[in-house]
Amino acid sequence: MNKFDVIVIGGGPAGLGAAVEAARLGARTLLLDENSRPGGQLFKQIHKFFGSKEHYAGTRGFDIGENLLKEAASLNVVLKLDTRVWGVFPGGIVTAYCGEKGLKFEGKTIILATGASENVLSFPGSTLPGVITAGAAQTMVNLHRVLPGKKFVVVGSGNVGLIVSYQLKQAGAEVLAIVEALPQISGYAVHAAKVKRAGVRILLSHTVKEAIGEKILEQVILCKLDSNMKPIAGTEFTLDADTLCLAVGLNPRVELAALCGCHLIYSPVLGGMMPWHDENMCTSQSRILVAGDLAGVEEASTALDEGRLAGLSAVQKLGLRNFKEVDDEMQKIKDRLTKLRQGPFGEKRQLAKQGIISMKIPKESCL
Repeated sequence: MNKFDVIVIGGGPAGLGAAVEAARLGARTLLLDENSRPGGQLFKQIHKFFGSKEHYAGTRGFDIGENLLKEAASLNVVLKLDTRVWGVFPGGIVTAYCGEKGLKFEGKTIILATGASENVLSFPGSTLPGVITAGAAQTMVNLHRVLPGKKFVVVGSGNVGLIVSYQLKQAGAEVLAIVEALPQISGYAVHAAKVKRAGVRILLSHTVKEAIGEKILEQVILCKLDSNMKPIAGTEFTLDADTLCLAVGLNPRVELAALCGCHLIYSPVLGGMMPWHDENMCTSQSRILVAGDLAGVEEASTALDEGRLAGLSAVQKLGLRNFKEVDDEMQKIKDRLTKLRQGPFGEKRQLAKQGIISMKIPKESCL
């Protein structure tokens, strides 16, 4: 059996950050990912990140991903792709399969960075071909260079909906409208300004009533919503579109954390059910840490820093480095996370995180 100090499950920004930090401080580190290429959402991000130097301001997402992969390789992180984990058992035993082959690993500490899954909406016609998620659109356009349609309606004005709309325009699609149920835009003003300058209208207090098509999507019926989020009769209108793109939020992928016995809590601000964790990303299970969207849905920069924090915390648990040295590094990351969560959107997440950390959860040690 292959034995490691740290096993990281999930190769997105959080997982890569965790693996890099753990390996940098001397931990024998394994990174497992179910995809054929690590990096997660980073390789779908063709726009430049903004913020501070520590958060790669001015660098495009796919370049950040490439830099992290090179760093992981230089630190001898063991990487296994196309590998789906199916269980974590007492003693730090991780079971997985790759192709038709079952695999087994043993880790002194395990970091779960399994990310999040996309939400969908239910309405008449929601299962028609042509109704897709924003993540599917990004994957097809930015990774595979395939435009899934010509005329788009995008539902959701959060950062994902705004960014995807702009990227669809860049790829040559016509974005007829962004539809938002709330009376205000949900994402950052800088992203909203870009799509507005590109000629995309944003319909606030609107929703999808029905998608119409004989075999594939042909039309989208929209309507206005009142202050109680109820459809207003007589306000329906139709847009001719071949693609309806849903960008209506994410939920943490908690299945593996639940199988591990991690105590789960509910936070609507951070995406729903998620594992409880302390300020160092440790869960109720002594061997298990979490990071990224699994620990609460936020931005890619936040996921990366939470991964770094989890990697350092795992090394601290192992006692591989001087505690003061690791503590100082961890505090720098915590300070950066606090800065990232400033502003009208981040403050809610910061308060939610503080609430989670302050919960008194009994520690368990069956793993």
